[in-house]
Amino acid sequence: MSLRLGLPVAAGILAADQASKWWILEVARLPAVQHIPLLSAGPFGLDLTMVWNRGVTFGLLSGEGSWHHLALALLAAAIAAFLLRWMARAENRLTAIALGAVVGGAVGNVIDRIRFGAVVDFVDAHAWGWHWYVFNVADAAIVCGVAALVADALFRPKPGPKEGP
Repeated sequence: MSLRLGLPVAAGILAADQASKWWILEVARLPAVQHIPLLSAGPFGLDLTMVWNRGVTFGLLSGEGSWHHLALALLAAAIAAFLLRWMARAENRLTAIALGAVVGGAVGNVIDRIRFGAVVDFVDAHAWGWHWYVFNVADAAIVCGVAALVADALFRPKPGPKEGP
C-alpha cells in the first residue's frame, strides 16, 4: 500500500517540477530576462529570478568540474533509491506521502543536473529586503516532505504497552 500512495505523489511532483521548469525556460524565457516581478504586498514580494544552481541546498558544494554535476546527480539518485526502499516499507500514510514528495523532488533535480549540468531555480521570495534562497517546485516538495517526516517522528502517538495473555 505504501508504494501505491507514495509513487503517485512522486510522479505528480516530478511532473509539476519539470513542467514549471519547461515553462520558465521555454515560455517565460527567464534565462534571457533574468527577473520578472510577480507580487508585491507591502514588505513581501515574490519574483521569478533565474539561477543555475550548480551545488546542492543553498548552493553548497558548487563546482565547475565536468564531473561535478554527474557526481551530485549520482548521489541524489542513490538517495532517491534508498528513499524508495523506505517508502515500500512505510508503516503509515503520512510517511509514504512525505517520502513520495522527497523522491519526486530529488528526481526532478537529478534530471536537471543530467540535462543542464545545474538545477533550474527560479522562485524568489523576499520580505523586508531579505531574499530567501531562490528555489523551485522540487526543492519546495523536498522541504515539505522532510518537514512532514520530522513532524511524524516527533508527534506520532507512541504505541501503548502490549497487554499480556
